Amino acid sequence: MQTSPEHHTYERDGFTISTDKALLDPVAIHDYLSNLSYWAKGRSMEAVHCTIEHSLCFGLYHDKKQIGFARVITDRATFAYLADVYILEAYRGQGLSKWMMECIMRYPTLQNLRRFVLATRDAHTLYEKFGFKALSKPERWMEVFRDNS
Repeated sequence: MQTSPEHHTYERDGFTISTDKALLDPVAIHDYLSNLSYWAKGRSMEAVHCTIEHSLCFGLYHDKKQIGFARVITDRATFAYLADVYILEAYRGQGLSKWMMECIMRYPTLQNLRRFVLATRDAHTLYEKFGFKALSKPERWMEVFRDNS
């Protein structure tokens, strides 16, 4: 169900996924990323606000409580990077991560991108279901890595 040209809402079994940033709970997102994730330990609240502002965000809710999150950094024409994907542990095992990925991969402005990438330590099986594979030419990729979340 589309609620506006910019915001999309999807509902299933009492759960909601929305791209409306006004619904996001930055405190909950910060708590998970900064304290529970392996990739963003110690991330500041200021950084969380900045990432939300400059990304296409997908919030996952149950009874209006934020229980999951994902964001896509994209130019909406050629490239996207999927980041900060999580589902609270108490809600795992219900197919919610798969559903969130389905919503992300069907999102209108993410169609026809030349490249869509992500990094994961342990969720390869989930992402492979949506067409993600190891880099075809990793020797072409370079990075500047600063461990400051």
